[in-house]
Amino acid sequence: MDRLRHLAAMSAVLEQAKGVLMALTGCSPGAAEEELQQRAEAGARSVLEECWITLGSLPPPGGAAPAPRPAASPESAVPPAWDDAAVEGSAVLGALATELVHVATPQDLAHCLLEQLAPEVGVDAIMIYARLPAGGLELVGHIGIDDTLAAQWHQVPPLSGIAALDALRAGEPRWLEDVAADRKRYLLIGDPPDRWSSRAWLPVPAGASPNVCIGVLRTRQGRFTASERAHLQAAARLCGGRLRAFDTGPQAAADAAADAVQAVFDALSGAAMLLTPLPAASGGIEDYRIDAASAQADDVVGRAGRELVGRRFREACPALAGEPLWQGLRSALATGKPYESEPFAHQEVVDGVAELSTYTVRAARLGDGLVVTWVRQGSSDRQEQRLADVQRLGSLGWATWNLVTHEVTWSSHVFALLGRDPADGPVGLTDLPDLALPEDVPALAHGIGELLGGRGPFDVPFRIRTAGGLRHLRAVAEAVPDAHGTPVEVHGVVQDLTAQRSAELALVESERAILTQHDVLRAERTLAGRLQHALLPLPTRPVRLTGLHVEVVYLPAQSGIHVGGDWFSAIELPDGKALFVVGDVAGHGIDAVATMAQLRFTAKGMVITGSSLTGALARLNTLLLHSRDSHGTATMVLARYDSTERRLVWAQAGHPPPLLLRDGQARYLDRPVGMLLGASATPPFEEAECRLRPGDRVILYTDGLVERPGEGLDRGLKRLAEAVTTHHTDEPGSLRPLLAALLEGERRDDVCVLDIRVPRDQE
Repeated sequence: MDRLRHLAAMSAVLEQAKGVLMALTGCSPGAAEEELQQRAEAGARSVLEECWITLGSLPPPGGAAPAPRPAASPESAVPPAWDDAAVEGSAVLGALATELVHVATPQDLAHCLLEQLAPEVGVDAIMIYARLPAGGLELVGHIGIDDTLAAQWHQVPPLSGIAALDALRAGEPRWLEDVAADRKRYLLIGDPPDRWSSRAWLPVPAGASPNVCIGVLRTRQGRFTASERAHLQAAARLCGGRLRAFDTGPQAAADAAADAVQAVFDALSGAAMLLTPLPAASGGIEDYRIDAASAQADDVVGRAGRELVGRRFREACPALAGEPLWQGLRSALATGKPYESEPFAHQEVVDGVAELSTYTVRAARLGDGLVVTWVRQGSSDRQEQRLADVQRLGSLGWATWNLVTHEVTWSSHVFALLGRDPADGPVGLTDLPDLALPEDVPALAHGIGELLGGRGPFDVPFRIRTAGGLRHLRAVAEAVPDAHGTPVEVHGVVQDLTAQRSAELALVESERAILTQHDVLRAERTLAGRLQHALLPLPTRPVRLTGLHVEVVYLPAQSGIHVGGDWFSAIELPDGKALFVVGDVAGHGIDAVATMAQLRFTAKGMVITGSSLTGALARLNTLLLHSRDSHGTATMVLARYDSTERRLVWAQAGHPPPLLLRDGQARYLDRPVGMLLGASATPPFEEAECRLRPGDRVILYTDGLVERPGEGLDRGLKRLAEAVTTHHTDEPGSLRPLLAALLEGERRDDVCVLDIRVPRDQE
């Protein structure tokens, strides 16, 4: 469809230009087309450019147009659609085509487009991108943007979310007219991105796949009108011929670079290739094209040198296209850092005999491509490579001291470990202690003396100070004696233990800190526990309150060393009623105990002085909101019992509901409205009422009784109801056996339970 639209547009312009010539000269259609072709060849222009120049030479609307000569056929007439607007648009594009004749570079083209398009379309900036062989973009011309922004966007990798790349891949313009919506799809150019409120990216038609995209940027808000879109697309088509005339495009430069590299490769004696990445449809690299190859580089079927040019790397060298090498090539291309592979074995046929050879591949970026070389290693090369790997991986180096000739040989890694410049040379064995810290000199000197005295090898740790800081080393050496047992040569190894020693010191320091923290926490637990026992005395046996039997159990957490903030109250009020409270403060430690005491005594004081249950909860919530230096949230159940009516009125603040056991059936009371204390400035609270009967049992508890890691609260509530039903007895002191059967494993939270019973003898 794009090609058909392009051909239709060209055909319309060509027919209009022919009609003008026929009207002005009276020639036939064929003669008019031949005249246009001759003018284009004479001016080194395309036929399309010549057509627009012809149309642009018409007078503006309202001017005196030349009188057309009579034509011999209807084809010689100016097309009916040739009205004033068409004449004016043709004049503008004709002027652009005329100016394009003088354009010599893409930068000139950007200036020309801005000058010609600004009056008609309101253009403020022009950017011209050319597609690179690797699939990315290069900014080849621009105007209306500062140099800093141009440098930042000079090279664009082949990523998704780039509007110019999207337009080139689709072969269709991209109209970006809403910054808020466009920035969700594309990475917008500009700082800030809304610097240009509307922009268009126009691929320049060039065969089946456009390689140049023109960006039109406007500060003006609003959509491009239909006439503006048509005008911009026609301008982009006009630029196609001029762009093809430039000899400085990326592809031409790439071809010139490949020819230069091939000339160098022809003089090389080793195997080398110049590879150009071929982008895949997904945006990665599908393969590499061989653009140059040395004579020693060959493929699996015997082609070598220039015979490989143009072929794909996977096809020519499948044995070298393994995953590790493939990742190395991609890394060298992306980062610019040379890549060198690990030695790998490859079987080849030499003089008719199969040999297993070892190779090393090296790759370095050259422009947008890679220069790849590979070297066949001999046995000595492999041995040297293995020795270098051992020294590097083990952070060690070897040294030899000849005691007869006084010749000293160090590996390069010893110089690095000792922080010594290789230009200064190695030091003698007896001078080695001079490099150590003063505290370590005696031990190192003693070990060397024992070695030279023939009393066996030595293994001595010592420290040195280098430019990089303090370094912990280890020296191990042994002597080689002559026939008489006299040491004549010493072989030694120096190893870096800095990382190991630093880890050991850090571990010791961490252990000390843990022990200190553990002691602090244990002391805090002891103090908090004492404070808790002082503020929350626990009765040793069941008590009677207004005719009720009340039993209390508090079980501290078994895991951790902090004391929790669970608490209770069970008192008789001055009016003869009873008050029951169970609460849980968020957190642990002294702060939680302090907040618990504050809430416990404040709640009792409020209810004793006549406050309603909901009023007390509201005031306690305000208290927590103004005490952020301690703990900020808590849950609570407040219940008041009237023995004359056996009426239990209760309210809650984010707490689990009480459990009622009646006639062998357990159920939870319906919770009235109530929110966690300290969570809101104006939380709603309501009261609920329950009439108790003789033999009823009400259990108030904290969440530590029903919560377990990894399961929901509903399951814990069901487990409690089943346990109370199964282990129910009217005998006093039965609460602890019930909890022992209910709580299994290690408790991670405190548990506080208030067991309230209505005696049956009240019937």
